[in-house]
Amino acid sequence: MWFGIGLFRLLILLPWSVQLRLGRFCGHLALLFLRERRQVVRVNLRLCFPELDEKRLRQLASAHHQALGIGLFETCMAWWAPKHRLPKFEIVGREHLEQARAAGKGVILLTAHFTTLEICGRVFSDAFSMGGLFREPDNPVIAREMHRGRIDKMIPAVPMNDLRGLIRALKDGHTIWYAPDQGKKTKFSTILPFFGIPALTNTATSRIAGMTGAAVVPFFGQRHADGTYTLHILPPLTDFPTADADADALRINELMAEYIRLAPEQYFWIHRRFKRRGRDHQNVYPQKPKKRRKANPRPTAEKQTSRGS
Repeated sequence: MWFGIGLFRLLILLPWSVQLRLGRFCGHLALLFLRERRQVVRVNLRLCFPELDEKRLRQLASAHHQALGIGLFETCMAWWAPKHRLPKFEIVGREHLEQARAAGKGVILLTAHFTTLEICGRVFSDAFSMGGLFREPDNPVIAREMHRGRIDKMIPAVPMNDLRGLIRALKDGHTIWYAPDQGKKTKFSTILPFFGIPALTNTATSRIAGMTGAAVVPFFGQRHADGTYTLHILPPLTDFPTADADADALRINELMAEYIRLAPEQYFWIHRRFKRRGRDHQNVYPQKPKKRRKANPRPTAEKQTSRGS
């Protein structure tokens, strides 16, 4: 693992255009070797884009894997590169965040899981003070680098399952990165349409906003073909939250889908977005074949005799 870290620290010294090509190549390798995840991507795209024929679906899946490969290099740049070496960015809608902050309360920086997550987070942190949620990696080497490159720069950094810490940070007036689009089975989840398909959906956003008085400001990052980026900061959600948490969550799903369609290959389709939907909904993902357990051989007559004796 340390060898890999050292290798990528060297690779990010290359021009950004070369890193983009290397990223696409890594994506092609992933497309070839990650068979199970390749199937997950195809299922997700087929469900969410039924208007696409098989050829266009294959092209979109290939573009997504290339985006994943580029995302690897974006992560390395975000964690280790000095500010002057980052790709060119444009921030659109800066005034919306400044307006929300001027109210003196916390801000929920609402987004989704895109392959551009790390590089956009770095640029956002450089431009504004920002906290966020994080999940501790299992690998200690990756955990160390993630802390140095991302987590230690968050003001504040809140563990993913620390709801009280999140609420406290928002009440203290912090801006917190928050992406509720990867459904987890909790007391704050229900089944709602995502791209018109029933999906496990987090309904906690409106509850958190209601408890803290925080403004909900959506933002989405987009990678362009020339290797430049745009961060779109939208106006704070109006009439939010309402008394209907499900309606609020559906509104967020629809907003996410709108921005995903602008660059669909850059969304994190490798995630099983339509899992854990309960018995009322079909399991859409291929199941791993269960390994047969080897039956314990019956003891031979000789062993039986020895045991008996």
